[in-house]
Amino acid sequence: MKSIKFAAVALALAAIGSSNAAVITFQTGSSGAGAQASALDYRSVVDAAVVGGHTTILSSYDNVSNNSVFGTGNSDIAFKSTIDFGLSAAGTYSFRAGVDFGRGGAVFLDGQAVAVNGNDMWWNFNYNTSNGAFLINNQALSAGNHTLTIYGLEGCCDGGQQVQYAAANGNFQSFSANTLAPVPEPETYAMLLGGLALVGGYARRRNNKA
Repeated sequence: MKSIKFAAVALALAAIGSSNAAVITFQTGSSGAGAQASALDYRSVVDAAVVGGHTTILSSYDNVSNNSVFGTGNSDIAFKSTIDFGLSAAGTYSFRAGVDFGRGGAVFLDGQAVAVNGNDMWWNFNYNTSNGAFLINNQALSAGNHTLTIYGLEGCCDGGQQVQYAAANGNFQSFSANTLAPVPEPETYAMLLGGLALVGGYARRRNNKA
């Protein structure tokens, strides 16, 4: 009976825990590919390069690089960053990414290309640097879950990167595990209710035996 109780509690906690943070997946792989002709080309090349590479979940997207996260090389790198976030209400949002993509890159929002740059991109920790950052302004987003994906190719030398967002008329802030939590899907609520029902049933049986 204790195992049933623990399983029920685990279900409830899993349902709650799945909705308390934006999820930032950072992937890198090896690639000597040069600048690409389109956003779709960047996506195709990078997706292939990161297979079998390094993957982790970041707690924040500030001063991130392949070497600082994975402790590996600083040249011929393919980058893929996937940020899953949620909005409780519809609104207008802007995004910016300071990158070090010597061979350019692209940005997708909910699967649609919103930016591409085939030039040598190095923001040098300054968003006013020419060709140094992706600036995606005034995106009208519905309530619910969204995905921002950034693809890039670096020759040398793997400088620190940052990704930020801002609500309309608001200040930019970096994505982190404490911002824009994904909105729970209906099945998540069902899991939570199911877990709580099992806990309640167990408690009633204990009371009846007492």
